[in-house]
Amino acid sequence: MLQGLNHLTLAVSDMAASLDFYHGLLQMDLQAHWESGAYLSCGPLWLCLSLDAARRFTSSEDSDYTHYAFTIDSQDFSSFTHRLCLAGVTIWKQNRSEGESFYFLDPDGHKLEIHVGTLAQRLSACRKVPYQGMVFKKN
Repeated sequence: MLQGLNHLTLAVSDMAASLDFYHGLLQMDLQAHWESGAYLSCGPLWLCLSLDAARRFTSSEDSDYTHYAFTIDSQDFSSFTHRLCLAGVTIWKQNRSEGESFYFLDPDGHKLEIHVGTLAQRLSACRKVPYQGMVFKKN
């Protein structure tokens, strides 16, 4: 039986730029790196960066809604998003759902989000204003 998300592997086109972004700007913990890859941690999540010659920058307009959301505490949200804006990250979406969220791109165009909140909070908000056709698990 599945127990949870083990790790994410992201193909990157420039290892140095990606390490600067994920370790330097986002402050993920660098656990190991080598010529064509790196392992970082973010809480219990293990993130692998893998250099891939086929990887090309993908603009937000040319990609689908797939994105990776990271949890952040509410007291850190404003200062963290301010730092991202000062660094010139590209914003790909404005938040329209429950909880504070900031949507931005990494150097290769991977869609990322930082989010304040939990699934329980999201479901509670959706029970008040459900998405069209939304059905909830019965207790």
